[in-house]
Amino acid sequence: MQLETFLERNARAWPEKTALVCGGRRLSYAELEGASNRLAHGLVAQGLRRGDRVAVHLDNSVEAVVAIFGVLKAGAVFMMVNPSTKTDKLLYVLNDSQAAAIILPGRKVAAHAACWNATPHLRVVIPTASPGPEKGDKSNLPRSGLEGASHKLDLSPFSGDKKLVGFGSLLARHAADPGPPEKRAIDVDLAALIYTSGSTGNPKGVMLTHHNMVSAATSITTYLENTPDDIVLDVLPLSFDYGLYQVLMAAQFGGCVVLERSFAYPHAVLDRLSLERVTGLPLVPTMSAILLQMDLGKYDLSSVRYVTNTGAALPTEHILQLRRRLPHARIYSMYGLTECKRVSYLPPEQIDARPGSVGRGMPNEEVYVVDEEGRRVGPDTVGELVVRGSNVMRGYWELPEETDRVLRPGPLPGERVLYTGDLFRTDSEGYLYFVGRRDDIIKSRGEKVSPKELENVLCAMPEVAEAAVIGVPDEILGQAIRAFVALKQGRRTTEQDVLRHCAARLEDIMVPQSVEVRESLPKSPNGKIDKRALAAEEPVQGAAS
Repeated sequence: MQLETFLERNARAWPEKTALVCGGRRLSYAELEGASNRLAHGLVAQGLRRGDRVAVHLDNSVEAVVAIFGVLKAGAVFMMVNPSTKTDKLLYVLNDSQAAAIILPGRKVAAHAACWNATPHLRVVIPTASPGPEKGDKSNLPRSGLEGASHKLDLSPFSGDKKLVGFGSLLARHAADPGPPEKRAIDVDLAALIYTSGSTGNPKGVMLTHHNMVSAATSITTYLENTPDDIVLDVLPLSFDYGLYQVLMAAQFGGCVVLERSFAYPHAVLDRLSLERVTGLPLVPTMSAILLQMDLGKYDLSSVRYVTNTGAALPTEHILQLRRRLPHARIYSMYGLTECKRVSYLPPEQIDARPGSVGRGMPNEEVYVVDEEGRRVGPDTVGELVVRGSNVMRGYWELPEETDRVLRPGPLPGERVLYTGDLFRTDSEGYLYFVGRRDDIIKSRGEKVSPKELENVLCAMPEVAEAAVIGVPDEILGQAIRAFVALKQGRRTTEQDVLRHCAARLEDIMVPQSVEVRESLPKSPNGKIDKRALAAEEPVQGAAS
């Protein structure tokens, strides 16, 4: 099965059912299917071939969703590029992937001018138009027509053999839904190329086939028990696989996605949640930190059936507080990584008994922990987590050595399994506990310290909203432990308060050598705390309070 089959199947079954809500716009399954088909035919007419890579460099929008399914229907491979990506990184991704086309806002064509003559494989630049936000639209989303406005752009020849063709012009080739083009891809073909941080500083392209992504979506929607009645609020960027899969999974089970541009205006987002009677709420830890500082009693959250978390481990204190604040909702603590999408989930009925666990492997997948020689280890022994399943990526784009480092021979002849690089332990019943990234483990005084364990202790302080712990070079200790905490609104604390809290609850080896108290912590485009940015900073003398 191919990913676009999800949309095609539901457009036949429920053509009038709402598939997508975005700002002031609502698209039925028939409308989303029709727009995607029209775009697909337009792309094929521009010479797009099976397997060609197409960069989608858009904010969360109707156009972005149409682009995903339109590219798939054309038999090509979509690449979601974060809308905040700068020109130099965009240029790298376009050249590394040998992208044939890019879809981006019209206003960015000039902003990324340095890319166009330096990308020999790029043949088509496709701008969308964004006239501005709809009056009274609290979502802060740009409202742009699928047709019309794009024709205001200069569509003259772009440069050399490159073409500049408006998004609306591609759709306007057909006044009505022409139906999908003839199928070009099969399930072993690539569906997506997702770029993720690389150890060399350059991002790596994770190759995901249709089979990989259909398998992952099927397993996740199985344990979430999704039905066509579910309405999912998605404020995460579609360039982040957690945000992307909300759209793909909703298309699979016939639900509706309420797509917001970001979580920058949490009050407006919660108003939208209440208005649309949202049942599914995907979170990352930075979002939970904000929500837990708000008076949630002001909003009608009674429709929320489940809350999920991944992207980074949710602090135990956040889990317990969410449990108290949303007692009617099922809370799923989960773990995953781009190379296989999702690894594990903790059944909600286990959350009170095992709040620090990220559960067990999801359906149709095997996970286990191994030592440095690749031998499976028993309970309470820390080792590297290994994932075996059809959700595991094909590899890294044109990086065979990097691929061989993480995809290694499995228990059956001829198969390869994913060595995640993450350290875990299990309890006697096989539940997983995240210890840390192998590269993040701090080695201080000759012993190993888990940043995650210390971050959980820091987040248990009543004043602390978020925490991050890193190791910094130290001539005597090897690595010194540096902690960063961001405070809840209106709260105050000092470095000494934090150190006393840690000393009362942790072994001496785990107590930080320094603490910085801040109003906020730096974030990556996906909403995770950016530890690389913290590590690159010069130490601050003294502490804020």
